[in-house]
Amino acid sequence: MKYAMYRRDGVKRVTILDGAYLVDPQALEQAVGGLGPQVSWFADMTEVIRHAPQSRELGARAVALAAERGVGRVALDDVQLCAPMLPSTILCAGSNYLSHNAEKAGSDTSGKEPEFFLKTADCVVGPHDEIVHDPVLTRKLDGEVELGVVIGKPGRHIPRERALEHVFGYTIVNDVTARDRQVRFRPDGSSWYELGRGKVFDTSAPLGPYIVGAEEIPDPQGLGIRSWVNGELRQNSNTAQMIWSVAELVHVFSINLTLRPGMVIITGTPSGTAWSTDKELGGKWSGGNGIVPASGYLRPGDLIECEVDGIGRLRNRVAGA
Repeated sequence: MKYAMYRRDGVKRVTILDGAYLVDPQALEQAVGGLGPQVSWFADMTEVIRHAPQSRELGARAVALAAERGVGRVALDDVQLCAPMLPSTILCAGSNYLSHNAEKAGSDTSGKEPEFFLKTADCVVGPHDEIVHDPVLTRKLDGEVELGVVIGKPGRHIPRERALEHVFGYTIVNDVTARDRQVRFRPDGSSWYELGRGKVFDTSAPLGPYIVGAEEIPDPQGLGIRSWVNGELRQNSNTAQMIWSVAELVHVFSINLTLRPGMVIITGTPSGTAWSTDKELGGKWSGGNGIVPASGYLRPGDLIECEVDGIGRLRNRVAGA
């Protein structure tokens, strides 16, 4: 099941993708009834997640009823989607693809353990929303396509072999980064990262367009992952290339925090970022898989698109501050 969010009469609604339509369970209940009071879960994606699998069964009933009655449906082309959720916390794993590690200046932990940092709901924007290029913050704005893991079942110290039982579904996140805030150099030329100012700022986490239930992606380690800037293929890899799998990341993050419904884990990015062509920041372009080297960092007017197999494509335009 694929979930999306749109606005109806100024209020956000959780919907279910059904071909070229979105099924709105709340609108369906208002029109013909038949779903009951639990339809209120669909006012908030976190409530849908928290009440799974019952909410999934209710969603399936809504899709069938909407098709039968011809109401509670809206054409996907007639709406603008919002971010499908605002995560309570975004747990981020940096340096999780060998190809990305090879193209950049490394930190002391690159490739040795997941580089752990956080983003918040304040960073999130939806598909088609603008990424703000603020020259006071950065002159080197970069994008990174990443698989997002939506937590559905709470847990602490989750064993690897049980980790995927705690996953509700998957989405796409663009880990927008201010490279000149992230990468710092010591006098001896070695580098270190400041992941706060380099990663956490307004519009630095475009998310969506959908959340896909885990039942549709039984193996998250076999998904193609790509990004484009202005139609040029910049990243092209597969989640099989992760150093730490989704299950391992769920385990690692659950050592620090009790994972709760509505949290999202982002899982790192492959090679092809603009950083790879920036020798000033230690970039080392290597190419491969048909990717095109960046001529520079993101600028106002650029369109960045991020895609993961089975989920969809997240599109965002860059705008000036």
